[in-house]
Amino acid sequence: MDIDGIYADSAASQITTKGDANLDRDAFMQLLVTQMQNQDPLEPKGGEELSAQLAQFSSLEQMEQMNENLTTMVLLQQSNALLSQLSESSALIGKDVTWSDPDLGTSGTGTVESVRLAEGLTFLSIDGQDIPLYSITEVLGDADAAADAVADGTDTEDSTSSDSN
Repeated sequence: MDIDGIYADSAASQITTKGDANLDRDAFMQLLVTQMQNQDPLEPKGGEELSAQLAQFSSLEQMEQMNENLTTMVLLQQSNALLSQLSESSALIGKDVTWSDPDLGTSGTGTVESVRLAEGLTFLSIDGQDIPLYSITEVLGDADAAADAVADGTDTEDSTSSDSN
């Protein structure tokens, strides 16, 4: 199950380049300067029209700044989402998990050995295989704690069965 919008590739592909915005602002300024240079000095355009054009230019600059701020915010949110995913996934280290990959038709159970980020995705290293986090279907528990409980004789299933006898 993919979640759109938090992977590095999907957010980066939706961001427009800054070069196009600069071209618009430069073109607007060149048009304004050319218009002022070519106006009839005996009949200059009124101050109202010039004020309206300057207001449009100011609005354009504000929209560009807002676009840059939103782009930065999207990148920060994407980065925070990846770090949060990595942090939460690190809690799975040492736990037994079940995973399933419907595309390949494979599944399995194993102990999470490590966690890493690659290509905007979180991968768990399970018994030497890199398994994407979205393929995890069940967290079974702490592998070491279960083994210790059996070795110590504190396994709850064994103690309840011996109490009933």
